[in-house]
Amino acid sequence: MKHGFSRFSFGTLIAIVACMLHTAWAQRVDSTPSPSPSVSTPRALDGHPDLSGMWNGAAGGVGRTSEDNGNITSNVASRRCAPNQRGCGDQTNQTVDGEFTGRMDPNRPLYKPEFWDKVQDLDRNTNAVDPIFKCQPYGVPRMGPPTKIVQTANEVIFLYAAAGAGTQPNDFRIIPTDGREHDPVRSQDVSYYGDSVGHWDGDTLVIDSVGFNDITWLDRGGYFHTDNMHVTEKLSREGNTLRYQVTIDDPAVLLQPWVMTPRILRLNTNPKAYIREGDPCRDVDYENMVSKIRH
Repeated sequence: MKHGFSRFSFGTLIAIVACMLHTAWAQRVDSTPSPSPSVSTPRALDGHPDLSGMWNGAAGGVGRTSEDNGNITSNVASRRCAPNQRGCGDQTNQTVDGEFTGRMDPNRPLYKPEFWDKVQDLDRNTNAVDPIFKCQPYGVPRMGPPTKIVQTANEVIFLYAAAGAGTQPNDFRIIPTDGREHDPVRSQDVSYYGDSVGHWDGDTLVIDSVGFNDITWLDRGGYFHTDNMHVTEKLSREGNTLRYQVTIDDPAVLLQPWVMTPRILRLNTNPKAYIREGDPCRDVDYENMVSKIRH
């Protein structure tokens, strides 16, 4: 009798617990809010995605260039070391960013062996030779994605905010998207932003740029380039996010085209968002520099 009662009690208890768990699970499922529908991608009258807007927020960083993307600096294995290269294990700069050896992104351009020493020297002396300290534009691709895009039927206008170092002026680019070829004169000229033309490849805007000077760097760390550099930018919008991808082809100094790490930016939906006036350029007293510490 006692044994039977125990069996009955235990079985009843199992049934009650199972019922309670089922009820709790059902209530939890019912109370879970359904996911909100994703934001649709706005399109222009010609059917292409409308890239217009203020793109000053980013997933994975809010910086204007790859060097300001908010990631934590960490040391990664260096690709520059070879038996015939000097100072390979040295820290290149006593700075928080570490310049070459302490990279925020292990994705680096691969230079031909005969140019690695030059990259190291530029990096080691970055506080005296980095072009950003000389009150000039960052140039393409170092400037990164635009802060604001204005898109029309035949062109896109890129507006850039002054970069954080205080030496980069607000600037702009006007890029035709009507299918024209490079201008025969401007494409042979040398400038900070080059001669750019754009076209649509499906829903992706592709911008082809040539005609650069060799003053700017691709990124911090001594990543120089020649005046024969060819840059391809790709921008694609999905909802309120913008993907920005750059490929640099400079066969005179690079072993292979460098595909930079993509930037994913978010649309700033604040109607009062604006691009503020840039700070005055700050001159650097190079003659009185006594260390390689970058501030």
